[in-house]
Amino acid sequence: MLDTARRYSPFVARLLDSGRLDTDVFLPMLAQPLKPADFEAFADWAALQAAEDEAGLARELRRLRSYVVAHIIVRDTNRISDLDEVTRTITLFAEFAVNTALKFAYAYYQDMYGTPIGRYTQEQQYLSVVAMGKAGGYELNVSSDIDLIFVYPEAGATDGRREKDNQTFFTKVGQKLIALLNDMTADGQVFRVDMRLRPDGDSGPLVLSETALEQYLIQQGREWERYAWCKGRVITPYPNGIEALVRPFVFRKYLDYNAYDAMRGLHRQIRSEVSKKGMADNVKLGSGGIREVEFIAQIFQMIRGGQNRSLQLKGTRETLRKLAEAGIVSTQNADTLLAAYAFLRDVEHRLQYWEDLQTQTLPVQPEQQQLLAESMGFADYAAFSDGLHAHRSAVNALFNEILSRPEEPQRSDHWQGVWPPLDREACLNVLAEHGFDAETAAAKLEQIAGSSKYRHLSAHAQPRFDAIIPSMAEAAAAQSSPTDTLLRLLAFLETISRRSSYLALLHEHPKILLRLAEIMNQSAWITDYLTRYPILLDELISAQLLDTRFDWAKLAAELSDGLANCSGDTEAQMDVLRHFQHTQVFRLAVQDLAGLWTIEAVSDQLSALADTVLAAAIPAVWADMPKKHCETPQFAVIGYGKLGGKELGYASDLDLVYLFDDDHPDAQDTYIRFARRLTNWLSALTGAGSLYDVDLRLRPNGDSGYLVQSVAAFEKYQHEQAWTWEHQSLTRARWIVGKPEIQTAFDRIRSEILTRTRPQQELAQEIIAMREKMFATHPPLADSVKYARGGVVDVEFIVQYLILAHSGRHPQLLDNYGNIALLDIAAGCGLIDSALAEKSRTAYRFYRLQQHNTKLRDAEKVRPDATLLEHYQNVCRLWQQVFGEEPKGIEQAV
Repeated sequence: MLDTARRYSPFVARLLDSGRLDTDVFLPMLAQPLKPADFEAFADWAALQAAEDEAGLARELRRLRSYVVAHIIVRDTNRISDLDEVTRTITLFAEFAVNTALKFAYAYYQDMYGTPIGRYTQEQQYLSVVAMGKAGGYELNVSSDIDLIFVYPEAGATDGRREKDNQTFFTKVGQKLIALLNDMTADGQVFRVDMRLRPDGDSGPLVLSETALEQYLIQQGREWERYAWCKGRVITPYPNGIEALVRPFVFRKYLDYNAYDAMRGLHRQIRSEVSKKGMADNVKLGSGGIREVEFIAQIFQMIRGGQNRSLQLKGTRETLRKLAEAGIVSTQNADTLLAAYAFLRDVEHRLQYWEDLQTQTLPVQPEQQQLLAESMGFADYAAFSDGLHAHRSAVNALFNEILSRPEEPQRSDHWQGVWPPLDREACLNVLAEHGFDAETAAAKLEQIAGSSKYRHLSAHAQPRFDAIIPSMAEAAAAQSSPTDTLLRLLAFLETISRRSSYLALLHEHPKILLRLAEIMNQSAWITDYLTRYPILLDELISAQLLDTRFDWAKLAAELSDGLANCSGDTEAQMDVLRHFQHTQVFRLAVQDLAGLWTIEAVSDQLSALADTVLAAAIPAVWADMPKKHCETPQFAVIGYGKLGGKELGYASDLDLVYLFDDDHPDAQDTYIRFARRLTNWLSALTGAGSLYDVDLRLRPNGDSGYLVQSVAAFEKYQHEQAWTWEHQSLTRARWIVGKPEIQTAFDRIRSEILTRTRPQQELAQEIIAMREKMFATHPPLADSVKYARGGVVDVEFIVQYLILAHSGRHPQLLDNYGNIALLDIAAGCGLIDSALAEKSRTAYRFYRLQQHNTKLRDAEKVRPDATLLEHYQNVCRLWQQVFGEEPKGIEQAV
């Protein structure tokens, strides 16, 4: 092993030959990766601290570095270790060295000036060290410098006789820490320490309070600092609030497509420096180098990290894997980048192993070139160069694809006459030529041009806004209703205009304007949905948009991870639920418009979505509950109505009943509080919008009953007090989520109630009376497919009667498959005429489709034409067969 390391690292050869490495100590170390415990055991650090032996401490840290670096080089050049081990080992050593030096420096000045105390908390203050760059991402090289920032919690002063304010105290601590690591002595250096990433760089104070850091980031923080802080990681063990104040600076709450321009600008600066200094052979900064891989990972973190906390990662490789897992980067592209990154980092390490220098430049000496090639597994330097070139070319191609400036859309010059509306006559001519109601469209454009919103757009936003409008007009012109489409597009553009990131998205991806126009042409509902939740614009560029494979188990796991990543932040968790639900609803609606779903199938998916949201919400809400007596709630949610029957629409509310099964004395009170909190999570309006309207009136005793019922109370009520209409509701009820034992109990109770023997004539009269009671508030008019005689409600009442009257003898009716399937089951049992059942199934499907299209597709309210009246008549015939009398009020349906 040592001979191989000597061959590829003259630096290691010198360490061994000089005797600086005791082989009796060193050789046993090579058997396994180094751990922090190995660093702790290397020297008597406590004695050095107690003796205030600064020179001895500095010497031992430098000796330890020699062992650590040699250990890494020997194992890596012999291919015993992998990239993770190399970078993690040197990063862990850097953390150990920083903390050891900090402990010494702190104690040194504490003896001199006393303990620093916070002015407001009156608590002892400690210095937090933030590792930036590769140290923050566990990605250090053996010869890297370490980028650090020093932060202390609050202003104040020391409590010693020689009082110093905290700023002065921690400045001295920071200076000594740097000297212990950075100063070159006869034993070398531990790490070069670079402090230039701190606020205001070299001209700024060496240390700053958390308040000062927050004020700087808010008032002066620049885009490149967001990029830098993305990898920022506190490596000291003391209490601090740094992460909470840095996160909103780095990760914007909304999708941040402005990050593209910021990253382009930073990359241009680097490319310029590379070009000036002739650094094309630099595997880090040159074309297709390490930095470009890092940029690709971080551009998506900058854009999406605020919305998707799982992307708030420090390491490049873990970020690329997460991007692939989330479908943001294709698996193929992620694999390409990961392979290139590993190769380039291996090259970088071997360049630095040679003489322990911080270099990323390929060698020019033939001997070193050949040895580099051999260490990388190639026969000669030419073959190595070919392999390196292939990786760099692949990286650069992906980099240019992702970060290149958007192409200007190809459109005729005359579209420029639409905006800015300088020449009204020219604008009218262009609009009229392309089928618009020119006066209406031009009036809207003029209104926008004169609005305060437009006049107050920023210098960055206004050019984007101006470039988008002609493209919008061209996209609208290709639609069947160009004027309506353009008006919707313009109203939407006005709404998002203050959020420059959305303008940047449309500017970066001009092709999505055509898709946006197609959607808005078909649906005012989706237009309104997008206007309320413009973050969904991002879905228009997603490869999953038209993918009809909804893997709910996988989506549930992703949602659970998203909630967990919020670290108990209630508002953030509520927003995660809403964004997840909005995204899936939007995907379904777009696919629905494209004709990819039947009405039954889309309702199944919307119901599965609601089930998934409820299943994710319960543990999150319970974790947020104070004063609870058990770790897992003994609780369940029962879905009624459309949710229970899996017939949800896009705007359906959730009819819920809450049950618990818990004998603890505080159970009733606890679960009432929990039910209130859960309902609030589901229905409250937050910054991310709304989720569901929740209706709890179907619980026992309605609004006057407890918000949540014990299973025993629910069972007693159903057997002894419930009205027939409540048993009708129970036919469409199902367990959604919660304690499995409650599901078993609920299914038993439901079966007992529904299969109870009932006088059929009496039951029929009760259901007929209940139906006719609805006339006062919902007249059975022919233009209402829901309430007309022979309409939706009549089908539902027929099915409910059949279940209550016959499920005792035909238990297959208990299966909650929905009304269409249940009509078929009833016909199969011989309870109703098969032909009438099929015609009623067709009618019910037609009604639901009309309701659906009225909501989604801008369809006009249904008119009672011959087709509709025939459907009504068929259901009325089935009603007469089931109940033995013609439905009253039928004359209003003709």
